Amino acid sequence: MQNIRNFSIIAHIDHGKSTLSDRLLEFTNTVENRKMKDQVLDSMDLERERGITIKMTPVRMQYKNYVLNLIDTPGHIDFSYEVSRSLRAVEGAVLLVDATQGVQAQTLTTLEMAQAANLKIIPVINKIDSPIADVEGVKKQITNLLKVNEEEIISVSGKTGEGVENLLEEIIKKIPAPKLEKVESKSFRALIFDFEYSSHEGVILYVRVLNGNVERNDELLFIKSKYRFLVRNVGTFKPEKKEGKELREGEIGYIVTGIKEPGVARVGDTVTTFSHPLPPFAGYEEPTPLVFASIYPETQERFDDLRSALGKLRLSDSSLTFEEEMSGALGRGFRCGFLGMLHLEIITERLRREFDQELIVTQPSITYEVEMRDGVLEKVYTPIHFPDHGQYLRVREPWISLTIIVPNEYLSNLMQLFQKHEGEIVDMKDWGENRVNIQVNMPLRELMRNFFDELKSASSGYASISYKMGEMKDASVTRLDIFVAEERVPAFSRVVAEWRANEEAEELVEKLYKILPRELFRVKIQAMIKGRIISSRSIAAMKKDVTGYLYGGDITRKMKLREKQKKGKRRMQKEGKVHIEHDTFLELMKK
Repeated sequence: MQNIRNFSIIAHIDHGKSTLSDRLLEFTNTVENRKMKDQVLDSMDLERERGITIKMTPVRMQYKNYVLNLIDTPGHIDFSYEVSRSLRAVEGAVLLVDATQGVQAQTLTTLEMAQAANLKIIPVINKIDSPIADVEGVKKQITNLLKVNEEEIISVSGKTGEGVENLLEEIIKKIPAPKLEKVESKSFRALIFDFEYSSHEGVILYVRVLNGNVERNDELLFIKSKYRFLVRNVGTFKPEKKEGKELREGEIGYIVTGIKEPGVARVGDTVTTFSHPLPPFAGYEEPTPLVFASIYPETQERFDDLRSALGKLRLSDSSLTFEEEMSGALGRGFRCGFLGMLHLEIITERLRREFDQELIVTQPSITYEVEMRDGVLEKVYTPIHFPDHGQYLRVREPWISLTIIVPNEYLSNLMQLFQKHEGEIVDMKDWGENRVNIQVNMPLRELMRNFFDELKSASSGYASISYKMGEMKDASVTRLDIFVAEERVPAFSRVVAEWRANEEAEELVEKLYKILPRELFRVKIQAMIKGRIISSRSIAAMKKDVTGYLYGGDITRKMKLREKQKKGKRRMQKEGKVHIEHDTFLELMKK
């Protein structure tokens, strides 16, 4: 076990993590030259198209007499949970910083997680071959951040492979071998840091072995679910799965369970020997959804297909949550929880690509705590269930703590942006290199109001951002309802800030006015807040010449037909209902 090194690469998005992983695999001959390609560890089409890592990937490398287990992690803030759980399975982390961009906001977030896990940190500067690289300037940033000497910082190029051999030597030298927790029994115990589902082999666990060894036909137990099973196969990642005879103490590998029942395996659970179980591995955090949205199939005939697709995705992404719900306008669907807006986008795109699902996705929302007049505290996940004005005493909402690093010249633009999104500046520090580090507290709902795009625009793309959950605070929000032809459409309801309610109402009514089809009668679109109509537009009725087929004759014939048409329109105005097509909901969500 002294020849094993377990580590992760952590970095801000687009700092070259996947490219450096490619060079490590290439240098250690883990992947044959004929099979080598860019982003080897990014197996999903979405990862390759977007150039980002979405899901962590383990791989086992052999260098000299050492076994190096690397867990490649995502860089986007929405997938910080993936990073946190990978760090629980290793002893060290390579902190990668782009020589052309320097220390970014997500660099600080991932570093904090690694330090909290007591990992050995190896600082590395990447992209030193770039003509715009500022190696010396970035070294100063890292020395100030980690309080290390410049000689301890390793310079590499993920593109050319320069410095990769030196990095491997430092990993062996500085990252400690796995330490075993002392237990009385010699039983097997392993931490589940991920898993996947195979239709042939069932649930396949990704584990870090903490104690003992495991091999085929051993009887194991899930500590949380109390479910026992026989091991079908074990092996390691090269990076594809390679079957082996056993998994030993300190190693990272996989266990084929043969289990095809949902809900048995859980990330963070511990598997142990059934006959002599060991206590669970402590300190593993469950993912907490930040953003909620309802997903409906395009046709109700595909509802069961959508349920099956979400269940299969849940097996490969434990941070996804969903539960069935019913909408009068859209039918049966699912209320889903996501780690952020990018996570929502990735899940819906995977549903479309991998499971051929045509979807209607509602406006994303968050969780509100509502204190009712009778003292009951309710959690509201959707605007439809937000109580009417006057039925509650107060509302609380989640806030987030933002870290933003931006060049000084864009500071004034950001001040205006924070004011627009209710941001409160907590701290501001000179970050050197003409940059400033800003700590901002903001309601989570404001982050979802196009904040990322507006931040990029205000900073010309130079700002970097990371965030973490803060506390619950009192909120001044209310429910905005939309009425079409005097009938409330629950799917159009949303929770908005009171000070911006009129603006939101007018925008939503205007959007609907442009996309709703005309009817045979005049259709009124109204926005209501606190029982008052705030905004209104009317779509004129379709016109039809009922006398078009008449030629000649007495004028009274035409007059009678027109009067009959007027009576019919008046009756439809009173009794007519508007059937809103799925395409209309989809068009509104796009806008």
